Amino acid sequence: MISSGYLQQGQQAIQRRKKQFRSLLSERRLPTSGWDDQSIEMFLQEVAAMDSNNFLDSVGVGEREARVASGLVARRHYGLAHGIGRSGDIAAEQPKAAGSSLLQKLTNVLTKDTLRLAGFGDLGEVSVIPVATGMAISLTVLALKAGRPSGAEYMLWPRVDQKTCLKSLVLAGVKVVPMPMKRIGDQLCTDIDSLGAKVSELGADKVLGIVTTTSCFAPRAADDVVAVAKLCAEHGIGHIINNAYGVQAQQLTRQITMAWRRGRVDAVIQSTDKNFMVPVGGAVICAGAKNDELVAKVNQSYPGRASMAPSLDLLITLLHWGATGWTKVLQEREELLPAMRIALSQFAKDHACLKAVAAVRTMLSGQ
Repeated sequence: MISSGYLQQGQQAIQRRKKQFRSLLSERRLPTSGWDDQSIEMFLQEVAAMDSNNFLDSVGVGEREARVASGLVARRHYGLAHGIGRSGDIAAEQPKAAGSSLLQKLTNVLTKDTLRLAGFGDLGEVSVIPVATGMAISLTVLALKAGRPSGAEYMLWPRVDQKTCLKSLVLAGVKVVPMPMKRIGDQLCTDIDSLGAKVSELGADKVLGIVTTTSCFAPRAADDVVAVAKLCAEHGIGHIINNAYGVQAQQLTRQITMAWRRGRVDAVIQSTDKNFMVPVGGAVICAGAKNDELVAKVNQSYPGRASMAPSLDLLITLLHWGATGWTKVLQEREELLPAMRIALSQFAKDHACLKAVAAVRTMLSGQ
């Protein structure tokens, strides 16, 4: 129908994209360079054809799922309507959706590679779940609670003046013990001595664990996750790290790596939107290789199937970036920090804020 020369050119273009697909599935890591939008869409459409609701000449008699009334909704989700997981495990394969199951597993694998590039070492299990950070903390605490003696009911929580983490712990049905911070200079830091004293006071068998926080609003500094990890290992209690914003900061990823190498860390929770520039609604749960059982338990505790929309958003974004693009984003954030400090200092100087801050410090030091 067309000249053989032109046909060959077209076939070569298609085969080049298919080679990308094969390399992605065989290497199971981020492509070096990001993919163009057409390649990503072709890949998703091919994989979506593996889901039973997209089979040709197939009528799903009695089907309750994957019935989509609006063509716009179907296109928005690339026809991936069955969701992920099964009633017993969100990470389990979905019998009617081989394509969706493949994409979910691929997202977890690529996310693990992404975390490695961000500075995490000795990574174990990684799971992307379709709930935001607060609900992810609740699910993780519930999974930790299920594996501990029934009398372990207290969760120590170095104080953060933000509602989400506290509400997530209350929802999980634990007795929250807010712990005071220690002022060092103009920062509020982890008071390891008071944490250790409280564990001894309550009894280690009564303490479910400690939830630490790596990133929050000033003047609250990142918790000393290494010291807390050692404390938790010493007393045999759980340790969950709320690392909502922390993937983008290599100093934090290195501290977390050191924490699970030197002590106990059961799970680390990250927000997908805060770290990967996707819509709100997903979280990444990970752990170190020597102690990653809790991540699988969270997957197994998830009730029913789940939406794959957050995983799909993350997968598309990671393919868009590739390893080179993701690394560039991390480098840009690091480079912008000193520039932001200079600009904020100049702003404060121009608006006489420094005098006000100095006056407040003087007042506080006299109290």
